[in-house]
Amino acid sequence: MDKEFITYRNDQQQSVLSARGEWTLRSLNKIREQLNRLDVNKNIVWDLSEVKDFDSSGVLLFIEFYEKFKKNGTVEIRGYSKNQKEMYELLKESTAETYLPEKEGFLAEVGKNAFEVIKDIKDFVTFLGELVSSFFHTLLNPKTIRMKEMIYHIHQSGFNALVIIGLTSFLVGMVIAYQGSVQLAKFGADMFIVDTVGISIVRELGPMITAIVIAGRSGSAYTAEIGAMKITEEIAAMRTMGFDPYNFLVLPRIFALMIALPLLIFFSDLMGIFGGMVASDMQLGITFTQFTDRLYEVLEVKHYVLGMIKGPVFAFVIAAIGCFRGFQVSDNTESLGLHTTASVVNSIFLVIAFDALFSVIYTEFNL
Repeated sequence: MDKEFITYRNDQQQSVLSARGEWTLRSLNKIREQLNRLDVNKNIVWDLSEVKDFDSSGVLLFIEFYEKFKKNGTVEIRGYSKNQKEMYELLKESTAETYLPEKEGFLAEVGKNAFEVIKDIKDFVTFLGELVSSFFHTLLNPKTIRMKEMIYHIHQSGFNALVIIGLTSFLVGMVIAYQGSVQLAKFGADMFIVDTVGISIVRELGPMITAIVIAGRSGSAYTAEIGAMKITEEIAAMRTMGFDPYNFLVLPRIFALMIALPLLIFFSDLMGIFGGMVASDMQLGITFTQFTDRLYEVLEVKHYVLGMIKGPVFAFVIAAIGCFRGFQVSDNTESLGLHTTASVVNSIFLVIAFDALFSVIYTEFNL
């Protein structure tokens, strides 16, 4: 072995490792190569008295192999100078060793995820408490309602979403009519496609499709807007100046969406039925007049009302989740993206869950 940097003696009870020469950046590769070749016992005595010169690279290399040898047994250091000790302590404090995280077990992963879910639920309940408090304060003081901001959000969440809502509903109506006509034609019940399209669109698909589109469009926008304000500390500045962020940021968005979503659902119903009407004419030869006459017979007002009741509920869920996730954003852009994604996922899940709950209630009451 090259004795310029390392000498090594393996006794019965311990290994004696002597460092010598210049432990600098220039000789670092040779020293590392020699240290890697060592086959040491568990107990090591490392003598540094013959080291002539060293720099930070040499000390970092010493720290690396000192930690490596210490994992397998004891390491006793001898012959170090005061300067070497001071540099070692300085670099040891400023250098954090990186360890690969151990793979968590299945139960640990389940517990971690459950804890995060419980924490989210707790934070959301706290958010709802603050929201309800601000809501009742607004009811007692109607002058505090920010009409200008509410109208702005109605325009952004409602009018600007007409095109995507209309196109989506039209295509869904066509799909239902095409798929239903194939099955109904087998039994000579072509005209019942009107019942299928009309009732399914008005009671279920119209409200749900509209809510899902708005959750992806407006709910995510609420999270991004409030999250950006959180990053730039605008919300903290509002609290410092005595302004309630819930009254200024949350309530206008919730009120706006609760007004806009029922109107969008009505438009979605019209476009979905129109899509089914077009498909029925193309596939089954049912004219627009025949389709409309049959629709008047089967589509009762209660179906429209039952579907429209879902609108304010879906709107509150979407707006509340979007604002809640916005307030959860921390001081970095990665958090903004993660919470915006979480906002859309949570909103869509809750919309579908509430739609299922409405269906159960309607069925139990024979509506």
